[in-house]
Amino acid sequence: MNQEWINALIGGVIIGLSVSIMLLMNGRVTGISGIIDGLLGPTKGDSLWRLLFVAGLVLGGVFMMPFKPEAFVNTVSTSDLTVAIAGLLVGFGTILGSGCTSGHGVCGMSRLSPRSFVATITFIAAGVAAVVLFKKLGVYL
Repeated sequence: MNQEWINALIGGVIIGLSVSIMLLMNGRVTGISGIIDGLLGPTKGDSLWRLLFVAGLVLGGVFMMPFKPEAFVNTVSTSDLTVAIAGLLVGFGTILGSGCTSGHGVCGMSRLSPRSFVATITFIAAGVAAVVLFKKLGVYL
């Protein structure tokens, strides 16, 4: 029996609980780009929780590596330059969209934010358009 959907369901529940706890306990939306942006341009007294959050993301991966090493194998044959350019474009997109997919898609939509619904639909539509365009051009990244 295929267990992938169960793993996805468990992951979704954990993400939902995590962002809910962050909102209830800290009064903050769990948008990764906003959290990191707050670290890059720190406000006095607002950096510790951000630093601990990012450290938790990294340490969570480090902790899981011995248990599921196959999840950390790079199976994509993409050059480092392509990855760097993609990262810069994503960073630009989060600035342009006033947040990232996690902030708008998970947190904003759950708060019924109209701006987040528009942003999430735009993210998905742009992704679909890019895949269709690249396939038509014969570009596989």
